Amino acid sequence: MREAIDQSRCAQDLLDWYDHHARVLPWRISPADRAAGVTSDPYRIWLSEVMLQQTTVAAVKDYFAKFTKNWPTVRDLAAAEDGDVMAAWAGLGYYARARNLLKCARAVCEDHGGQFPADHDTLLTLPGVGPYTAAAIASIAFDLPETVLDGNVERVMSRLHNDHTPLPGAKPIFYDYAKALTSQLRAGDYAQAVMDLGATICTPRNPACGICPIRPHCVACVEGTAIELPKKTPKKRKPTRHGIAYLARRVDGAWLLERRPDKGLLGGMLGWPGSDWIEGEPAPAVPIRAEWKTWNEEARHTFTHFHLRLKVMTALVPMDRAPDLGQFVTADEFDRTALPTVMRKAFDLIQAK
Repeated sequence: MREAIDQSRCAQDLLDWYDHHARVLPWRISPADRAAGVTSDPYRIWLSEVMLQQTTVAAVKDYFAKFTKNWPTVRDLAAAEDGDVMAAWAGLGYYARARNLLKCARAVCEDHGGQFPADHDTLLTLPGVGPYTAAAIASIAFDLPETVLDGNVERVMSRLHNDHTPLPGAKPIFYDYAKALTSQLRAGDYAQAVMDLGATICTPRNPACGICPIRPHCVACVEGTAIELPKKTPKKRKPTRHGIAYLARRVDGAWLLERRPDKGLLGGMLGWPGSDWIEGEPAPAVPIRAEWKTWNEEARHTFTHFHLRLKVMTALVPMDRAPDLGQFVTADEFDRTALPTVMRKAFDLIQAK
């Protein structure tokens, strides 16, 4: 029988590797700086962690730079206009995160004097902050030994212990593994080290086991099963929903847009007026009287729980025609990049012709 993993040695091997191979990220301080007494900015850690949910580091970097330039502190973000923040978030997806971003920034300012709380339980009371985000902020920003468990860490734990229990049911098991391995000293560096390991070496496909710093401790490496892990329960097939997007342009170049309700998908975002998105045939929801043209191509997009196929309709309307829904945005004020991705796809479709 294989001996139990030496948790302390494994964690130290990981930290030694991180000291030399830590990723350089705009929200992160280096291990050397941390050792010299430099502390992380909780605002930047929180902002990056919210952005990174369901999104890659590569996709987040430019958004992070834009947000920290426009709103360098949590007080700046709390004072921002909702529409400006939603527009800056456009294209990053999962728009409830942007709404919660504002709610959280304002709660930090109103309830905590503009300072992020330095303990896990209080962090959990903030809007949009769940167990993982609270643990990440507490460990990385405040060096508290909280247990981080994201997809990268789950993969590392499943392979380290050669545990074939399928996700998502295995999450509590992997959490216990991660907790046992979490370093009590240098907690912030350890949290980032284990996530870096999963992102750069212990990758989903073709893990680089030959250069892995914790290879001597990894049961899956010994058993030759690393590529099989983690196991996952098969996902249900995503349904396909259908909708109609109405792109009306006034003769002076203004576009007809509506702001979606705060609650629901793409809540608070500007977009094209349209029908409900349903699995059957959508009912027309014409926003303004006009001669509408139906485009042959659809705008297609995939959300977390369904595929969407949007019929695109366009019309040119006179200056004196008032809409029943939405409002016109002048050509000078219209910003394609402020649209969520699915709305941008509909716009790009008609611009390409």
